[in-house]
Amino acid sequence: MNEDTGAEYLTPWQLSRCVDGGGVGLVESSCCAGFSKGDVVTDFNWPWQTHAVLKGGAVQKVDPQLVDGRLSYFLGAVGITGLTALLGVREKGHITTGGNQTMVVSGAAGACGSIAGQIGRLDGCVRVVGICGSEEKCRVLVEDLGFDAAINYRQEDVSTKLRETCPHGIDVYFDNVGGSISDSIITQMNSGGHVILCGQISQYNKDVPYPPPLSEETQEALRRKSITRERFTVLNYMNKAGEALCELSTLVKSGQVKVLETVVDGIENMGDAFCSMMKGGNVGKQIIKISD
Repeated sequence: MNEDTGAEYLTPWQLSRCVDGGGVGLVESSCCAGFSKGDVVTDFNWPWQTHAVLKGGAVQKVDPQLVDGRLSYFLGAVGITGLTALLGVREKGHITTGGNQTMVVSGAAGACGSIAGQIGRLDGCVRVVGICGSEEKCRVLVEDLGFDAAINYRQEDVSTKLRETCPHGIDVYFDNVGGSISDSIITQMNSGGHVILCGQISQYNKDVPYPPPLSEETQEALRRKSITRERFTVLNYMNKAGEALCELSTLVKSGQVKVLETVVDGIENMGDAFCSMMKGGNVGKQIIKISD
C-alpha cells in the first residue's frame, strides 16, 4: 500500500486500478495454448474481481487432485504460503533428527506460521512453541496442531513465558513479526541457533529499511552466540517448488499437516476481511470465497 513496497517482487497497488493478491479460479474460455475451459489456475497477482482476463504466461495450471478438490489450499498450505513455511524451515532452520532442538514460531496461528511449526515438529524438533494473539488461537495451536505450548502475547509476558515453556533455551526461531517479541526470543536463544527471517509484520508501517534494524542488545546477542539471521525469500528457491508442493500435498492428505482457514463469502466483503486479517482476526489463511 506504500508507494515503495520495499520488496522487489511486490509492486504497489495503484490508485484507480483493481487491487490484486493471490487467487485461484476456473478458466471459462481461453485463446492460449495449454489452457482449456474448466482448467484450474492460480496467480500471485490475481485481481479482486469475479471475472478477469489474464495473460496465459501469468497464471499457473494446478491439479485439483493435489488438494482433494479444496482449491483454496493452493493459496495456502499447498501454495506459496506452504512453500514459504516448508522451504524456510528446511533452508534456514538447520533442524537435525535427534538434535534435541526447541523451535519457537511467532505469528504462529497465521497461514505460514501454523504450517512452519508443524514442519518443525515433523522434521525432528522435540519442542515447538507458538506465539499468537488470543486464547482461542493458543488453544488451536496446542489442541489441533500439536504445538507443545502457546503464548498469548496480548495477555502474557513473553519473556517470562518463554523461560517456562522453553526450559532448555531456543534453537530455531521462525520469525514472522519482528519488534519486541523477536527481541525477547532472540535473547533467549542458544549458541549456534538459527533465526528464519520470514516476515516483520509489526514493523511494516514504520519508515525503516527491510529487514528493520535490531536493538543493540539483540544485535549483540546474535554476535556473541553466533546465531544466524538471514532473510528468507521463497522466490529464490522456486527450483525446489515442484518437489516441495508434492510433499506438502502428501502431508496435508495424510493429516500430518493440518490446515487452518478463515473463510468469508462474497467479494463485497474483501475489504472487511483484509482489515480483519491485518488486526489478527484470522486463524490460518484468510480466504474470500467468490463462488462454488
